[in-house]
Amino acid sequence: MSRAQSTARLGAMAKPAETELYAPVKAFLEAQGYAVKGEVGAADVLARRGDEAPLIVELKTGFSLVLLQQAVARQAITDAVYVAVPRWSGKAGWRAFKGNIGLCKRLGIGVISVRLKDGFVQTHSEPSSFQPRKSSLRRTALLKEFDARSGDPTAGGTNGQVMTAYRQDALRCAAHLAQAGIAKGADVAKATGVVRATRIMADNHHGWFCRAARGLYALSEAGTLALDSDVKN
Repeated sequence: MSRAQSTARLGAMAKPAETELYAPVKAFLEAQGYAVKGEVGAADVLARRGDEAPLIVELKTGFSLVLLQQAVARQAITDAVYVAVPRWSGKAGWRAFKGNIGLCKRLGIGVISVRLKDGFVQTHSEPSSFQPRKSSLRRTALLKEFDARSGDPTAGGTNGQVMTAYRQDALRCAAHLAQAGIAKGADVAKATGVVRATRIMADNHHGWFCRAARGLYALSEAGTLALDSDVKN
């Protein structure tokens, strides 16, 4: 391996992951009274506090055009949009960071930095008045998903499998069938509290269920494997 290849490899290993920003940002917002969840819809971080407008934070390991594009897109949902990146290093890093703050202010986007070594979070600018066209449908869908999820199952910044509210409900149905064997949709709904249980099992998007008879459902082999995987994780 050449010196250049070795240096590039070390640099890649040293580069932080977006998920390393999530816990400090979540703690920072929770200290201000927000309820926080990661990977809700298109948002890396979604926070709610009372009847206030939702707050969204996009996480990235550094400023980029993609980050700004994502933040601007979230302004269709709420004015309270921030970007969060690792804290700068050195004078040159601060100069570049300061320039990006100015750009974000022009776009109406707030800026947060995270010092990864100790999780220190600092807000450098707040979202300013900017009035893009809002999408009530997208906002309603995002908040519906937030309210439907149990707990906070997915860390913000994750690019892998997202634990949606639908998947959580499907797992509850699967867990009940694993114990009951065969059951009616109404019985599964009553036992699990999943109102849409019959629809979930009938649609069978994950392939976890099968019809044992008219109106009766059972767990498929894929459903058994999914439950085993969920327990291990």
